[in-house]
Amino acid sequence: MSFEAVVIGGNFAGLSAAMQLARARRRVLLVDAGAPRNRFSEASHGFLGQDGQTPAAIMREGKRQLSLYPTITIREGKVVWAHSDGDAFTIGTEDGGEERAARIVLATGVSDTLPEIPGLKERWGRSALHCPYCHGFEVGGGKLGVLANHPHSAHSAMMIPDWGATTFFTQALFEPDEEQLVKLTARDVRIERSPIVELLGDKPKLEAVRLADGRVVPLDAVFVAPKTSMASPVAEQLGCAFDDGPFGPIIRIADNKETTIKGVFAAGDAASAMHNATLASASGVLAGVHCHQSLVMQSAA
Repeated sequence: MSFEAVVIGGNFAGLSAAMQLARARRRVLLVDAGAPRNRFSEASHGFLGQDGQTPAAIMREGKRQLSLYPTITIREGKVVWAHSDGDAFTIGTEDGGEERAARIVLATGVSDTLPEIPGLKERWGRSALHCPYCHGFEVGGGKLGVLANHPHSAHSAMMIPDWGATTFFTQALFEPDEEQLVKLTARDVRIERSPIVELLGDKPKLEAVRLADGRVVPLDAVFVAPKTSMASPVAEQLGCAFDDGPFGPIIRIADNKETTIKGVFAAGDAASAMHNATLASASGVLAGVHCHQSLVMQSAA
C-alpha cells in the first residue's frame, strides 16, 4: 500500500490528525474537498494563537506546515466512496482515482440546514451566528436575538445576555416551560412569540427583523442552531454507526476516537455534538495519535 493512513477532510480536525501521523513518520494521504463548514465566517475566534485569523488562512498555513514533512501527501479533491478491503480500506475520488490504506481518519464535517427565513442564509456566519463563544464578543453590546428552532433553544437564550440585550423568538414552535421562563426572566431575556418572517438590513449586516404580525424589531445579530447532516456519505458507506445528536446525527466513536468499524477513526464536527474550532483541532490530535498507536499495535502483534 502507498499509504498507511488516509485522512479525509482538510479542516482543523483533519489537519491536526494528519500532523500527528506525519510526525510519527507514517505515510499519510490527506484529501481535502475544499468546502469547510466555516468558510462563511470572516474570522475564527477563541482559537488560541489564531484568534481573528480567517479560517482559510489558518488552513492554508496548516497545509504549508504539513507539506514540510516528507511522508505526507496532500491532494485537493473529494472522496466519493470508501469500503473495507480485507485488512485495509480503499477510497475513491471524484476524478476516478483510488487509493488503499490500513487506516482511515474521517474529518468529513457536517452540512448546515438553516430555517427557511428570507435573509437568513445571506447573513450566515456574519450576523446570523451559531456559537456565542466563537462570535459573541464581536457583537457584544448590541441587540441580540435567539431564534428557536430546536428544543434546547431556551437554554441557548439563557447564555446570550452575557453578550448583549437578548430577545428569545419562540417562532411559535418552542414555548419555554415554567422552569425555563423563570430562568429566562432572571436573565432579563425578552420573550417574543410572533415569529420572525424576514431579516432586514444591508447584507451581510443585520439591522432588524420583521415579525409575522408586521412589527419590526431592531437587532444587530441573531443566534440560530442549524440542523446538521453528514457532509460526506463515506462514514455510512463504511458501515459506521451513528448517534442522534441535538442537531443531527453524529458518528459514534469510542474514547480513542475509533468508530464502530475497526481501523476507522473520526474527529471534528461529524463526530461531536459540540462544534468549536479548538475542540475540532483537539479531537483531530487524539484521532491521529490513536490511529498511529493502532498501527503500532498491529505490527507488534
